[in-house]
Amino acid sequence: MEPLYGTVITAARLLWLAEGLKFGVSGVGNVPKTGPGVVAVNHTGYMDFTYAGIPAFLQGRRKVRFMAKKEVFDNKIAGPLMRRMRHIPVDRGAGAESYAQAVDYLKQGELVGVFPEATISRSFEIKEFKSGAARMALDANAPIIPTVMWGSQRIWTKGHPKRLGRTGVKILISVCEPIDPVGDADAITAQLHKVMSEKLLELQDAYGTHPSGEFWVPARLGGSAPTLEEANELDAADQARRARKKPE
Repeated sequence: MEPLYGTVITAARLLWLAEGLKFGVSGVGNVPKTGPGVVAVNHTGYMDFTYAGIPAFLQGRRKVRFMAKKEVFDNKIAGPLMRRMRHIPVDRGAGAESYAQAVDYLKQGELVGVFPEATISRSFEIKEFKSGAARMALDANAPIIPTVMWGSQRIWTKGHPKRLGRTGVKILISVCEPIDPVGDADAITAQLHKVMSEKLLELQDAYGTHPSGEFWVPARLGGSAPTLEEANELDAADQARRARKKPE
């Protein structure tokens, strides 16, 4: 029993109700009812981790331990809550400890949530993946559970103001068939990227109208979001700025 995690889930569901969010969830049966799994999620908005746990909750009220950047845990309010819910802080400059903790959780039979893109995709297309999800799946002999969302970027994403009022936004979440931890990390990562990219196209097709020029619509669909190549350039510039600010 984890009363705090349960309370947070209840509070989140009440918030979503107040916001009028409309969820469409599919593939819940692909979440294992018991045992470990690496829940790999695409990343388009700051609230993604709150929505990505919905399929697991619907599958026997399972809980996901998300890997999140260390800065979230440094917050005086969010930090203690995140730790008590057994989420995993990630220091991008020294990730060995968080990786080991994630593998340990998997070996204990937990679901561990990861974002293989490592950062929000400003293009809302799926970026290149890091291999961490595949490596931890191999080390823990745990399946990867590809999970794809569409619509969450409309709530709060990089470079745009948050919209936490009553928006009535639709968010689609779909869980793909698990990927077995067999082979090498690069091959598994490539398979994961292919599966999630194809599912994202399916969700976009099913979503309905994508208004021309809207910030949350990919350039490919007529929106004003940057292309994947342009977004990668913006990310590289951000990374360079952060590197210059680091004390020597």
